Amino acid sequence: MPDLAASPPGWRRWWATPLVGLAGGTLASLIGWPLPWIIGSLLAVIAARCGGWLIGELPGGRQTGQWLVASGIGLHFTGAVMTQLLGHFALILAGAVGTLLLSLIGIALLRRAGLDRATAFFASMPGGASEMVNLAQRHDAQIARVAAAHSLRLLLVVLLVPALFAWSLPPGAPVAPAAVNWAWLAVLLPAGAVLALLWKKLRQPNPWMLGPLTACALASVAFDLQLGLPPGLGQAGQWLIGCALGCHFDRAFFRNAPGFLARILLFTLLAMLGAALLASGLGWLAGQNGSSLMLGMMPGGITELCLTADALQLSVALVTALQVLRLFLVMFLAEPLFRLWQRSRGLPARDRDHA
Repeated sequence: MPDLAASPPGWRRWWATPLVGLAGGTLASLIGWPLPWIIGSLLAVIAARCGGWLIGELPGGRQTGQWLVASGIGLHFTGAVMTQLLGHFALILAGAVGTLLLSLIGIALLRRAGLDRATAFFASMPGGASEMVNLAQRHDAQIARVAAAHSLRLLLVVLLVPALFAWSLPPGAPVAPAAVNWAWLAVLLPAGAVLALLWKKLRQPNPWMLGPLTACALASVAFDLQLGLPPGLGQAGQWLIGCALGCHFDRAFFRNAPGFLARILLFTLLAMLGAALLASGLGWLAGQNGSSLMLGMMPGGITELCLTADALQLSVALVTALQVLRLFLVMFLAEPLFRLWQRSRGLPARDRDHA
């Protein structure tokens, strides 16, 4: 394969990425792998890059994929679903807080390995990678390790969680596809993009996921739309997301600090196990089916876990609510909690993180 690492920026770096991802998604679909278009494209791009073909990310690909996928997720919300979510808000809050507390496992593991407080703390938070990297940078953490930790965690969750749930849950009854109304979609899809751009301008987290999701969910609840995306549009979004995720990995990533990556692997597996046990307990106490609750509490990304819920016919709204609430808890609480930790040990929040 050609090595494009030295190619000038532009289309020569990324022209092959969607084609490689398309081949991977097609193969994964043929063998019946869960979420084939995101996982197949992800693995195909990683394989190409680890083989020396350093194909790059398609400009705007991940944002476009999130826009399409989030619009479909938002259309799952109806008035009846919102009533159920509000009725179970205490359960959702408990689940979000519980999974936030599981980050203590990662902090302990990384601190025992000799990492400074800021790096251990922000590498272990179950928030968005870009947001955690920005916060880590403000506290003199090792940015590369924080980014690597979040990338590896997302990779593990994408590869393991859909397969584990698909193989452990009984197959559900076939569900008729939701109706497609092009008139509504012609309004909602652009509205979601506009809201995403506004969200981004206000520097809010995950704009291309939360903007379209909010626009479609509000319209779906207000007008009781009962709509869905046309066939193939959601799969196209998954394909674009998978291609973008794969571009974060190459041979250098997996060779860099193997001991650190091994601890992130251990932490992620322990966090997944802890989330499963906590969800089972909360589901038993509340008399609710624990599968949706368990999926919503996994330490992964909103997009990937909501897609898994949709594919397995679990409660997309419950999974979304848990993930979104946890994201905002992390965004609003991570930095104040870190500063409190520093003050409790008599250290300033900056300049002595390596003490």
